[in-house]
Amino acid sequence: MDVVSRGSEWHRWEPHIHAPGTVLNDQYPANGWDDYLSALEAASPCLRAIGITDYCVTRSYERVLEHKKSGRLPDCDLLFPNIELRLNTGTVKGHFVNIHLLVCPDDPNHIDELNRFLGRLTFSAFGDQFACTPTDLIRLGRRADLNKTDDEDALQHGCTQFKVSLDNLMEAHRMDWASENIVIAVSGNADGTSGVREAADAVLREEIEKAAHAIFASSLKQRDFWLGHGKATEEELRNRYGGCKPCIWGSDAHDLDHVARPAEDRLCWIKGEPSFDALRQAYLDPERAYVAPDPPSWATPSQIIDEVVISNAPWAKTPHVGLNPGLVAIIGARGSGKTALADIIAAGCDSYEHNSERPSFLDRAAEHLGGAEVTLTWGNRDPMTRSLDSPVNWSSDAYPRARYLSQQFVEHLCSNEGMPSLIAEIERVIFEAHPTLERDGAVNFQELLELHACEFRDARTREEEALANLSEQIGVELNKSRQVATIRTQVDEKKKLIARYQTDRKNLLPKGPSKIAERLQDLINAADKVRGHIRYYANQQSAITSIKAEVQDLRQNKAPDTLRSMREQHQRAKLEDADWKRFLLTYTGDVDGVVTDKAKQAAKSMEGWRGTTPSVAVDESGSFLRPSDDPEKMPLATLEAEIARIEKIVAADKETAKKLAAVSKRIADENTVLQSLEEKLKDFIGARDRAISLVAEREAGYIRVFDAVVAEERVLNELYAPLMVKLQKAGGTLAKLSFSVSRVVNVAAWAKRGEKDLFDLRGGPFKGIGSLER
Repeated sequence: MDVVSRGSEWHRWEPHIHAPGTVLNDQYPANGWDDYLSALEAASPCLRAIGITDYCVTRSYERVLEHKKSGRLPDCDLLFPNIELRLNTGTVKGHFVNIHLLVCPDDPNHIDELNRFLGRLTFSAFGDQFACTPTDLIRLGRRADLNKTDDEDALQHGCTQFKVSLDNLMEAHRMDWASENIVIAVSGNADGTSGVREAADAVLREEIEKAAHAIFASSLKQRDFWLGHGKATEEELRNRYGGCKPCIWGSDAHDLDHVARPAEDRLCWIKGEPSFDALRQAYLDPERAYVAPDPPSWATPSQIIDEVVISNAPWAKTPHVGLNPGLVAIIGARGSGKTALADIIAAGCDSYEHNSERPSFLDRAAEHLGGAEVTLTWGNRDPMTRSLDSPVNWSSDAYPRARYLSQQFVEHLCSNEGMPSLIAEIERVIFEAHPTLERDGAVNFQELLELHACEFRDARTREEEALANLSEQIGVELNKSRQVATIRTQVDEKKKLIARYQTDRKNLLPKGPSKIAERLQDLINAADKVRGHIRYYANQQSAITSIKAEVQDLRQNKAPDTLRSMREQHQRAKLEDADWKRFLLTYTGDVDGVVTDKAKQAAKSMEGWRGTTPSVAVDESGSFLRPSDDPEKMPLATLEAEIARIEKIVAADKETAKKLAAVSKRIADENTVLQSLEEKLKDFIGARDRAISLVAEREAGYIRVFDAVVAEERVLNELYAPLMVKLQKAGGTLAKLSFSVSRVVNVAAWAKRGEKDLFDLRGGPFKGIGSLER
């Protein structure tokens, strides 16, 4: 069965640890090798790379290497020498700067090459020159102290006296083998460049740190500095120190109690296979080195896939695939199964979607997948098993544990049909750029937008509804103004008609002066006025009846419906039922009493002016009116009875009396129509002024609508801002990405609709098709 690499993972390193027999400060027991090796093997987490440290010589490394060759340290994949030296640069505490040479062990002759390199490092004293070799170090120790007759004592003393210059070290490091196989690390603590930092020679300190490939430092503050996240930027680090530096750390153990036990559990982690190349990679990418009790983890274990297992699938050459918690790329030649693996993982996450138009691997290979299953093991060791021959989980409680952006999905996004989906994806990215604290409890971009823009959207909706009503009213008023001439003509014609009827009635009356004829005309005129009073109160009574119906409709229908709509729209307000009841629309004051009183008054007035037909004359002449009665204040029934009595008197015969009565009735009817036309004419004449006022009001409404649109645009810009800030800070290609909010007005569509539904293209300022858009 083929095995697929999990890619770069974090492994624990111990790059700085001394062994029994170390040249200086050896606190291990005389026969402590077994305990020392056992302590290394028992370290938890296990040590995958160990740098055996000694001063100026390689003998500790060579001893540990022999033990590893014999079977010890089985979990250690990389054992390498760490040569600790002193530069000839002093610190304020009277020490000298510690510098380390971390050496790649891949070359079979690396020990000989390392010793050859050390032989190039020299120290001048006593009129002589001493190389960094065991022989010269012993010689140096004896010259410095004549009492050091024992070789071991002389070696130890020689190591304390040997100081290499930075120039000598860097010149020797330029040799091909050294430049390719030795990583220089300097201590960042008080026994390193921090001690120099407190002294006056800042330039020398910077030169030492510039020469180093790595820094022995354990604090997060130092790590942030050397990554360009502190006082100095990455650009400043490049200019002053040659670039960013990885920070590494070790236990620096000189006794059994501290083996693989650095203070405060400051363990060293390096991302990559436990090989010397991982250290080289950390020099190029310092983020790959980390000092802390645990390796960095930016993902929640329950949200990352640890392993993919494909079962009952003999066609799968790699049925077990381990996945890295970081970025994973599926790379392979055409037809090698990249899409197949992605589809299989998506099916295991309940994220696979069927697409009949653009079928993917699982759709095309469905007939060959009978019985095949995929099991995903998540970072929290929670397994999920799904069938591959039915990859879409149609269960109502299915919830995708990952988002699958398949090739088909991307192609759909890039098509015209996929524009809504593309916008939704962009909005998702924008939403996730907002810190949780700033999301106001929203779960997606649309909810967040609604929270911030609902005020302006509601205002725009209300204004648009008001504009529609205004436009309709303007149309009504303009239509009225266009009918003024017609109504005026009708009024004139009606007056002429009434005049002709009056002439006809006059011809039916006796010729010559007649008091009774004059009395008849006065009564007819009075009756016309009384009919006007009756019409006035009848209209008032009708309007009051309509008001009463409106009041009832508001209470029974409109107000409850408005309240229901408001509660539905503003559920997030979380008001209690008792609070909502306060929002029920109602009238201030006793409107029922007003309507009832006005209705009674109108009815009483109308009945008073209408009256009842009298059956008994008031005097011997048979008149229904006393001489003192004012005809214009008498009921219509009394006036009509009196008019009928007089018409019979003045008529020459019965037939003439009928004609006179008919003409009088006709005159009365036409006068009623005339009064109605005159009222309409008065209303229509004022229509143009009202239309002008409504147009001004509508223009103000349009301004408020566009103000709401601009306000919503401002909200969108504010919502996009966090992502824009992140893109700008990211630099590089990401900094070139941008989002913008713009208002797009389809003038052509507006003009087309206006020409079709609103304007007369046969004349006026918008004559001809296309004139409105131009």
